[in-house]
Amino acid sequence: MTDSFNLMSTTADVLRNVDLHGKRFLVTGVSSGIGCQTARALAARGAEVIGTARDRAKAKDLTEKRGGKIDVVELDLADLGSVRHCAAALVADGRRLDAIIANAGVMALPLQRTKDGFEAQLGINHLGHFVLVNRIASLLSDGGRLVTVSSNGHRWADVNIDDPNFEQRPYDPWVSYGGSKTAVSLFAVEFDRRHRARGVRACSLMPGVANTGLAKHLSQGDLAALGTRIAAELGTAGQSFAFKTIPQVAATSVWAAVVANAEDIGGRYCQDCQVAPVDDAPGIRFGVMSHALDADRAKRLWAKSEELVQERFGETV
Repeated sequence: MTDSFNLMSTTADVLRNVDLHGKRFLVTGVSSGIGCQTARALAARGAEVIGTARDRAKAKDLTEKRGGKIDVVELDLADLGSVRHCAAALVADGRRLDAIIANAGVMALPLQRTKDGFEAQLGINHLGHFVLVNRIASLLSDGGRLVTVSSNGHRWADVNIDDPNFEQRPYDPWVSYGGSKTAVSLFAVEFDRRHRARGVRACSLMPGVANTGLAKHLSQGDLAALGTRIAAELGTAGQSFAFKTIPQVAATSVWAAVVANAEDIGGRYCQDCQVAPVDDAPGIRFGVMSHALDADRAKRLWAKSEELVQERFGETV
């Protein structure tokens, strides 16, 4: 079953004949793109879905779509006050979750700071999710899953644990993006280690490239340069670049959350509905760099993240 999907698979392909009635999922960033499609696909198969959005009004249309129950709650990952408020409401509600899909994110922003003073890409892509997921981890059912949406951009930069907020080095939006997406993967590695004793497994993934609005901060010139860079790097690997549709870029998220074998994906990085191999050759290509799966760095980043958010999370929940 898990061997029959590939880069062309859609959410409908992955979830065909899957009954999700009685299952409950949390998906962050549902007001557009991958998160919206992920939530719709799960709800269409009978799941109850909680979606988060910074602008709840913008996500209102999603709640009116047919195909299942989707509740949208307000969450601003750039504000830890909002994150903690959202988490507290979910914990107070008390209903269990079968999976958390940490999907929301930003890409290649000019230098900005979150409300708490973090560099924005690290703060939104990693630290906001770090606090949210850890605060609601007790809601994950035994055997549940955490899926974090990373990117092949992790291949452009490791996370700088000593200077994560660019306080001591020049800011580069792509170095920041790559570092934040490495952090997303390392978070999954350490979360998996901490929770696997009760059957909860975590993985990260590369969804693929589609017109999701993620690149809205880039000019046409920036987009052209990015496309040229990616095509050149893939070319050196003997690979080619192709855009996916929205249902195709969301497919790996639902595959990892529902269909994939938990033992296969735990602590791993997935791409095109399969576990990706480690490939440390430079540049963008299929596969994951070892720095994004390094267990010791994952532990160091966890400790640094706790220091930054001024909150500690125990070994087990």
